[in-house]
Amino acid sequence: MPSTTPAPGKIHWVARLERRFHAWRERVARRKGRTPTAVPFAGYGGEGWIRVLGRVLIVPAAKGERDGRVASVRGWRSFAGIPVAYASVTITVGDATHEVAADRGGVVDAVIPAGLAPGWQTYRMSVEGGDPSEGRVFVVDPDVRFGVVSDVDDTVMVTALPRPLLAAWNSFVVHTHARQPVPGMAVLLERLVRENPGAPMLYLSTGAWNVAPTLTRFLSRHLFPAGAMLLTDWGPTHDRWFRSGSDHKRDNLRRLAEEFPHIEWLLIGDDGQHDDEIYTSFTREFPSSVAAVAIRRLSPAEAVLAGGRTAVDDHSAAGVPWVTGDDGAGLAERLEAVGLLKA
Repeated sequence: MPSTTPAPGKIHWVARLERRFHAWRERVARRKGRTPTAVPFAGYGGEGWIRVLGRVLIVPAAKGERDGRVASVRGWRSFAGIPVAYASVTITVGDATHEVAADRGGVVDAVIPAGLAPGWQTYRMSVEGGDPSEGRVFVVDPDVRFGVVSDVDDTVMVTALPRPLLAAWNSFVVHTHARQPVPGMAVLLERLVRENPGAPMLYLSTGAWNVAPTLTRFLSRHLFPAGAMLLTDWGPTHDRWFRSGSDHKRDNLRRLAEEFPHIEWLLIGDDGQHDDEIYTSFTREFPSSVAAVAIRRLSPAEAVLAGGRTAVDDHSAAGVPWVTGDDGAGLAERLEAVGLLKA
């Protein structure tokens, strides 16, 4: 599938500078014999289709690595990796092969036809004829009527850092074992998916794709249910210095409502970002797509580091349950009261 590069005159000068810098890094790396690696992330799908997510990177050599390719990309190596713009990526589902194109930041986000059974399924992703990496997608059964969308920073993971430093700190400095989950959130999310068999679980965050491998390990280690990752790409766009995290969340929520019009989503976030505002707007636009909203209240210290606490408005007229709590146990208790969890 050929990619179309936007005309240079329509791209912000910072974005053009970033692209030239990465192109120079790519040329240097290739001269040293490095080759791209396709890194798939957990995706999702529906009847007859899947949304595959991943990134094409040239990453630093790992200790003891004998060739130019790697089996996994972890921590600082993900951040130091060189994104390969507009790479042609091969997606293999069963016996069918599809060619898709990465974007300017090397991110792969494509919907392809696939007749897979409901539940977790696998596919293969490769680039430039290299060894394929196995990706996973959760295929939603057409009979499912409930799903969960959860924020990450300060909702499932305690960050206690100013927002601009989160991703860099989490990937460069803090070991996976040192990160702390929000108390009770893993139990809450596990109860939700266990009581609703087949329910899709999605982690929607403003975090960068660079942290996806680290985040996956964190969630697994702390027994959070597996779910698709919907992260974003830092850096300039065609018309601004940095991508809008709020727009990223709004766009993906709208997309889910359109892809799964029969599903009602439980939206989980915190009061330290714009989650309440985003969820309010989404509920107004797609009232039939929202089962309930659950907002975690940050502690005073967390709120200061998050840039303040957003006032959670009165949602008594929203038409859907709107609950708040300090942690997973508090939210679970309130969700039990409104019938979203079994008491």
